Amino acid sequence: MTTETPDLFDTPPPAIPPTPVFDDGSTLPLDTYAEQAYLAYAMSVVRSRALPQVEDGMKPVQRRILYAMSEMRLSPTAKHVKSARVVGDVIGKYHPHGDSSIYDAMVRVAQDFSLRYPLVDGQGNFGSRDGDGAAAMRYTECRLTPIAELLLAEIDRGTVDFVSNYDGAFQEPSLLPARLPFVLLNGASGIAVGMATEIPAHNLREVAEAARLLIKKPEAVLEEVLAVLPGPDFPGGGQLISSPADIRDAYASGRGSLRLRARWRIEELARNQWRVIVNELPHGVSTAQVLSEIETLTNPQPKAGKKDVTQEQKNLKQVVLGVLDTVRDESNENAPVRIVLEPRSSRISQEEFMAVLLAHTSLEASTSLNFTMIGRNGRPQQKNLLQILHEWIDFRFATVERRSRHRLGEVERRIHILEGRMTAFLRIEEVIRVIRESDEPKAELMAHFGLSEIQAEDILEIRLRQLARLEGIRIEKELGDLREEQGRLQTLLDSRPEMTRLILKEIADDAKQFGDPRRTLIEAVAYTGPAEVSVPDEPVTVILSKNGWVRSRQGHGVDTASISYKTGDHAFLVAESRTVWPLVLIDDNGRAYSVKVSDLPGGRGDGVPITTLVDFQDGAKISQAISADPEGKYLFAGSGGYGFVARLGDLVGRNKAGKSFLSLDKGEQPLKPAPANGATLCALSAIGRLLLFPLADMPEMSKGRGNKIMDLEPADSLLAVCVNYGNSLTIEGTGRGGKPTTAVIEGGNLEPFRGQRARKGHLAPVKLKPGGLS
Repeated sequence: MTTETPDLFDTPPPAIPPTPVFDDGSTLPLDTYAEQAYLAYAMSVVRSRALPQVEDGMKPVQRRILYAMSEMRLSPTAKHVKSARVVGDVIGKYHPHGDSSIYDAMVRVAQDFSLRYPLVDGQGNFGSRDGDGAAAMRYTECRLTPIAELLLAEIDRGTVDFVSNYDGAFQEPSLLPARLPFVLLNGASGIAVGMATEIPAHNLREVAEAARLLIKKPEAVLEEVLAVLPGPDFPGGGQLISSPADIRDAYASGRGSLRLRARWRIEELARNQWRVIVNELPHGVSTAQVLSEIETLTNPQPKAGKKDVTQEQKNLKQVVLGVLDTVRDESNENAPVRIVLEPRSSRISQEEFMAVLLAHTSLEASTSLNFTMIGRNGRPQQKNLLQILHEWIDFRFATVERRSRHRLGEVERRIHILEGRMTAFLRIEEVIRVIRESDEPKAELMAHFGLSEIQAEDILEIRLRQLARLEGIRIEKELGDLREEQGRLQTLLDSRPEMTRLILKEIADDAKQFGDPRRTLIEAVAYTGPAEVSVPDEPVTVILSKNGWVRSRQGHGVDTASISYKTGDHAFLVAESRTVWPLVLIDDNGRAYSVKVSDLPGGRGDGVPITTLVDFQDGAKISQAISADPEGKYLFAGSGGYGFVARLGDLVGRNKAGKSFLSLDKGEQPLKPAPANGATLCALSAIGRLLLFPLADMPEMSKGRGNKIMDLEPADSLLAVCVNYGNSLTIEGTGRGGKPTTAVIEGGNLEPFRGQRARKGHLAPVKLKPGGLS
């Protein structure tokens, strides 16, 4: 029996998914149901997994780990216990997820190279800065660190709300009563649905001082806060080399990128020899990563699908081996980071030596800053530094108020009980008689002595020796102390200045107890860019074929007739250039790519495919090519009629995938770049309309769409542009029979075509099909 494959065209269309039906019989359109379900999932990830709270800086799993350890009495003075015990307690009571996710979260808050102020004191192998994983949780042990008390010390004082756990069997805190803004101290990193967060660590003393500043002066501006909180303070130290303006912009918007650099020292050796000792790395960079990058540079391997290394890889190898002789990793327990770099010769400039390594390895790197977190209103938002501190300050005032009211309630209840005891002490004979003679002593005590039910119950529960003469003195003293405390608490709750003074003192005390010196040096350094291969400035001719084969020949004045191409191929660009200039390509999507002319193969062969030097995006093809002085200015335009003036160097980039440059609408094409070496812009449309106007009316931009050059009719397009001094213009095209023809317009004949930018222009008086301008 054979089974025939059904014809796809005969297959009936898939059935329409049924409309979801709920238990109560109601229905909902499938698209609405899917939208609501996805939003519910997204918000679950945002609020319950990925983003920290502004109040305590914790994600839910971290908060549950710390609270579980607190309930297990794993204080900083307690004995370490197996990590598996903590993970099991967290899973069973608060966080019913995989044990590996909980253990990984606990490991991170125990790593001193991940967190500026670790919250868990780990014993055993908790991983390394080189990316080594932690040992299994059955081997490691843990307890809380002293600084974790800043998060947990007030949790039993009515400071935060408790909610039911996943099955209602236990209660867990919705927040921790953080005494300092931990969202800034330890930072956070996470990816949610549609948003992410990347908050760097900061120094405790500086954050505390910034909080005190805003408490005392709520209207303080960002510059005042940055004077005491100048920037991040990473666990591994390093140097922040971004300019103060860049740091200020990042903190003002809550988003930005900061530049970090390793720190090193020069070690002088005998006979004028020297070497570099790197002892601090940028945050997130490991010793193994730096060594691997240097190995890749000095011993490059062909990329996938290639037979040989690229010219760029050869040049980088030449640069690095020209200065570096030996690299060693001498890191140990006493020196967590110690990379030894020995130069090829002691005569090499120390600045040049480090410039090469900084440019091509992670000894200098960027880190992103993204202050996205869940605010006090329960909504995820990207916040700036002032918003974060103000929201934490509001939370701290609310926490201290709740703590004070909770304590005041305890004091008042104790005073109430002691007042009942004092009444019993002063009338002890009557109390004993009432209790002895009454069948309902509680009711009789309440009626006879005017006691409350709580007081009467307490008197019935106490032992007779607690009503001795010395006990009366102790009751009286305790009552006095409690009434004094009651007055202080009431004053604190009634007076905002008093509460402010208390909070300022607590912050200062915490900073004094737990603060430490800054580790990351903040010192702006001008970014000089990558170290380049030193090449002589020589004349060359760049040859690019229509099929994308590129090469170069030494010198200028090359006879184009002597240039050979592969069968069926021909010239696309033959340009007199120099070895220190770039070759710039613009694809049909307006994206710009650049290649160093010195990287082009020489000789009389066919060259190499341009695709080995650049990576064209989205299946794009070369539309325009130019090789010239990068300081030269050119007019760049698209067939849609828009353009701008840019420096050729603005199109140069380090990325083989190019960079966005000319914004084009669908169906538009880039036009040939026109040197901006004149005062008049000449524009020619496809149907022969000509317009001249001052080049000064066009903007200078590094990328974009630019301004309108010519107002085009629906069926028309911009064909060509050029820049001259408005005295003569040559229109190139084809005449009858497709014969190449030119027409020259000069002198007064150009006047009718002069106008203002973005006008239609006039039809040129030539009998040819226009093809270009010169």
